[in-house]
Amino acid sequence: MTNRGSSQWDNLLRNLGAWQGSFTRLSPQGNEIEDIPTVVTLAGLDNNQTVRQTLQYYSPITQELTHEKVLEYSSLSRSVLVFEDGAFSQGSLQFSPVSEFGAELGFLGGDRRLRLVELFDKGDLSSLTLIRERLQGSTLIERPPLTVQQLIGTWQGEAVTLYPDWRSPDRYTTTLELGQEGDRLHQHLTTPHLQLTSTASINGSTLLFDQGSYPSQVLLLADGASANTPLTIPRGKPFFLEAGWLMSDQRRQRMIRSYDAQGAWSSLTLVTEHKKE
Repeated sequence: MTNRGSSQWDNLLRNLGAWQGSFTRLSPQGNEIEDIPTVVTLAGLDNNQTVRQTLQYYSPITQELTHEKVLEYSSLSRSVLVFEDGAFSQGSLQFSPVSEFGAELGFLGGDRRLRLVELFDKGDLSSLTLIRERLQGSTLIERPPLTVQQLIGTWQGEAVTLYPDWRSPDRYTTTLELGQEGDRLHQHLTTPHLQLTSTASINGSTLLFDQGSYPSQVLLLADGASANTPLTIPRGKPFFLEAGWLMSDQRRQRMIRSYDAQGAWSSLTLVTEHKKE
């Protein structure tokens, strides 16, 4: 069964273009392992009925093309959902402790894209890949690394939740309040469905949430990005993978890929937040 809902496909087409950037592989602690220059080209064929994706990898030393991969598809797999603004996620449908598990969460903002791949091996966080891209010819520069100070304050959000069974999306408002006391970050999230308070220890660019139902961390990364993951996928409990992108000082998006207590993918949520003055 493939996902060819017209709106989903049209949303994907917002990503057409030649995207120049790099794939930055990071350790589970957020340390850079390698940074590979790339060009990812998404071209519409047959009146945009098919998309050809060309991935070109270059040597970081000589800048010469080292590898090229071409994919063509005319529908989206069940593991993919795409929002109206072109943001998307693809990844595992089901967690298994004996195989690799993970997801890609991608944002689209004008001439910029930011994507984050979060991978787990036997349930433990094993690697992250941060992909920063701009349309070829664009002069936009990336944002500086995300800091705790940029997050402090009250963020008013609009959330859209999509479901793998393609039922109607849910739309609702959110409020996220973030404050700091010493080396602790305090977070209070309010939605129509829940109120959640949590605290994290701040260690440089790592926030460790160690008091919830399972330990998780948020890594503050280059270009205003953040990666929120469990350190180990919990057994028998719902969990989520999240990426964030501070697109401007006052605007941020967060994407949450949620899994149920049996480890099955249950929903995908995009929150677009604006900081209150």
